[in-house]
Amino acid sequence: MTKADIVEDIAQRTGLTKKEVAETVDLFLDKIGDLLVDGRHLEIRGFGTFKVKERKERMARNPRTGDAVPVPARRVPVFKVSKMLKDRVAAKSAEPTI
Repeated sequence: MTKADIVEDIAQRTGLTKKEVAETVDLFLDKIGDLLVDGRHLEIRGFGTFKVKERKERMARNPRTGDAVPVPARRVPVFKVSKMLKDRVAAKSAEPTI
């Protein structure tokens, strides 16, 4: 499913125009991005948490040469799924298929 598919589905369900829904979805995603860039987190109860983790500097290996290569410290965005969503997905996958 793509963002366009989500916009179309929401537009059909709400009666709003696709343009209105697309602007709202874009604003929502931009806000999540802005929060992560600022190092803040966003918790959506029943869905999950978006946050930024700090990765420490480390040494890695170049697979071709075997040489040690330094990997600098960096910040990475992460998403942690809520227990409620995990349980919903697990319950759906446990349903018998016909």
